[in-house]
Amino acid sequence: MVGAGSSRREFLKWLAASGTGVALAGLLPGTAAAATGEIVVISQVTLIDGTGAAPRRDVSVVLVGDRIAWVGGSGQMPETGGARVIDGRGKYLIPGLWDMHTHGLDLEEIIPPLHLAYGVTGAREMWGYAENRATRDKIERGELLGPRVVLGSGIVDGPVTLLEPPVLQVSTAAEARAAVRAEKAAGAEFVKIYSYLGPDEVRAVADESRDLGLRFSGHWPYKLSHFETSDLGQHSFEHFFGVSIHCSSRRDEILARLKATPYDPAAPRAFFNLARQLEFESVSTYSPGAARAYFGRLRRNGTWHSPTLTINRVVTQPAETHKQDARLKYLPADIRKSWAVGIERFAPKTPAEIVVQERYYQETLRLVGVAHQAGVGLIGGTDCLNPYTFPGSGLHEELAFLVEAGLSPVHALKTVTGDAAKFLGREATSGTIAAGKEADLVLLDANPAADIRNVSKIDLVITRGRVLDKTARRGMLDAVETAANRTVPASATRLRSLARRGCCC
Repeated sequence: MVGAGSSRREFLKWLAASGTGVALAGLLPGTAAAATGEIVVISQVTLIDGTGAAPRRDVSVVLVGDRIAWVGGSGQMPETGGARVIDGRGKYLIPGLWDMHTHGLDLEEIIPPLHLAYGVTGAREMWGYAENRATRDKIERGELLGPRVVLGSGIVDGPVTLLEPPVLQVSTAAEARAAVRAEKAAGAEFVKIYSYLGPDEVRAVADESRDLGLRFSGHWPYKLSHFETSDLGQHSFEHFFGVSIHCSSRRDEILARLKATPYDPAAPRAFFNLARQLEFESVSTYSPGAARAYFGRLRRNGTWHSPTLTINRVVTQPAETHKQDARLKYLPADIRKSWAVGIERFAPKTPAEIVVQERYYQETLRLVGVAHQAGVGLIGGTDCLNPYTFPGSGLHEELAFLVEAGLSPVHALKTVTGDAAKFLGREATSGTIAAGKEADLVLLDANPAADIRNVSKIDLVITRGRVLDKTARRGMLDAVETAANRTVPASATRLRSLARRGCCC
């Protein structure tokens, strides 16, 4: 066993000899990384590793640079020499969280630090454009502190759309194919489709994406059923739109009505409102047989759901519910104003509307639980930058809603750790706590397996091996508040644009 005065080199030799660190060749003695990467030991902690396994007590985790080098029982580990030791006694270690539906990364003084301060070390950005591609690249080059980013394409929609530029509107299959090629060339890691994209164009996106080695995800394109787009390879459905319809005994009738109703360029939101009304009505005709067939087909096809319960909860409550939220201080006035206006489009106003939308939301929760029991993949995401859906802290709310839907706390955590990494094809490097994985971790002061709300009781966050303790995180939040309340006239147009871009429902 290495003695108390052991050198860094001797400790690294022990890591190599232990067998679990061998895969990290660049961190072993004699290499440049071994000479410069900080060694951090989190000792005697309770580990919740992101695999869905039960918590393990008295575990120690060794980080070298930006990688996990060793995980094992604390009694197996020798003296650590000059390593930085973080006492994990009475604390709980989880993987860094992934918010799997985010917007607004390029609001650089606001969104990236909010993610990290609340333990969100990875983000799936759902609307790619030049500004947030540039922000992603700054983060990767180490010029900006922020989460790891998986960045989608620009949103591909039909000639009628609910969105403002930079939406990519296509009218033909050829235009759809060209849009996919252009977004791939620009660096998109997947293609995002939207609600009013036509059937031929959806098929073209699916074919071109497959040819280019991309996945496609996004909204339910209303003129096709979930069955059809899942069969085409849609990787995830966002927001749980249409699920209650597909689990209804009136499914075929409702889908036929939507297919026969044209989009009105003069009133584009009218179709969306019709679809929402039909969803609200469909909860009264739930069919267990239809649900089994629906979820079984998605499971077999490998299609996941991203329920974004956080935004769904917001838009099914009266508009004034969230307008005094203390976290509004972290957002610029332009976005606060946009939220106050935007929520009015969705929120129920009359007592009867409140009853209808509350029933719909409760049924959505129940169906998320049914999907989980049926083995359909779930990934947790917030749709942050939509009204009253906050970056970072919003993911803690999402986890609580998933537990309310019937997932255990450990399985809710898995949707934003191990399962998120699996969905992204990053399971070899991310999502769980094991030797060789990225050093993205969150140390908690209380047990999230006992109460998922304890995920908000953060002692420190580790991102790419960098330790952000309570003082550092407090400083980040203070800086965000200062930036949010800074008056910079030149930024006003950009902020309004960002607020519009974030509106994905």
